[in-house]
Amino acid sequence: MASHRSRRITKELADIYADSQSQIGAEPVSGDEDITHLRGSFPGPPGTPYEGGTYYIDIRIPLEYPFKPPVMKFETKIWHPNVSSQTGAICLDTLASAWSPVLTVKSSLLSLQSLLNTPEPKDPQDAEVANMLLHRPKEFERVAQQWAVNYAGAPQKNAGEGSRDADESLRQEQGQQKDDLAKYDGYNKDLVDRFCSMGFDVERVVGAFKYVGIDRLDGEDYELDEEEMGDITARLLGEP
Repeated sequence: MASHRSRRITKELADIYADSQSQIGAEPVSGDEDITHLRGSFPGPPGTPYEGGTYYIDIRIPLEYPFKPPVMKFETKIWHPNVSSQTGAICLDTLASAWSPVLTVKSSLLSLQSLLNTPEPKDPQDAEVANMLLHRPKEFERVAQQWAVNYAGAPQKNAGEGSRDADESLRQEQGQQKDDLAKYDGYNKDLVDRFCSMGFDVERVVGAFKYVGIDRLDGEDYELDEEEMGDITARLLGEP
């Protein structure tokens, strides 16, 4: 098993060395003495906040390889919903339940590079990052790009027109968030959204709340009693 694993890893490394187009890299951490502990690398994808950075991956090849996946984590700190900003742990199916023996170290690194281009905030490794991407995408992009500069060697963008455009976009996004919250007229957003999920718009639900006399409770969320729920629903269904 160990001999087969060694031959397999040696061939995979040779394939990576021979491919100059993908810009994927991998080499033993301690020279050629231990080919089961590798350091992989790839550039941040163009058009993403990670562009211009180089990302290094710690790779441990298990004894059961290729029947079990390599254990990978980011050495380079990165702001991404599917990577822990603290430990570098990765949430990616192909490195877990979706692993197949036909996959390789190179294909795994390419999958990680692709993950930077297509983050999955609804299946996060880092909940804080995922929440920012879902609710404050411009701020997420700004932080991710700054981390690329700080930790991955990406070039700092000029503090010119591009920076002003980014700031303006962030201000517009924050202003839109304030406008959206204003529609709730002081009621808790989650409380109102529970009725919106039934197909009613925010203004109509808020109007029904006012008509029934629902307490705002300083914007706190709480459970309505059955009578209040019935009155609100009746009002919503009874309006033209």
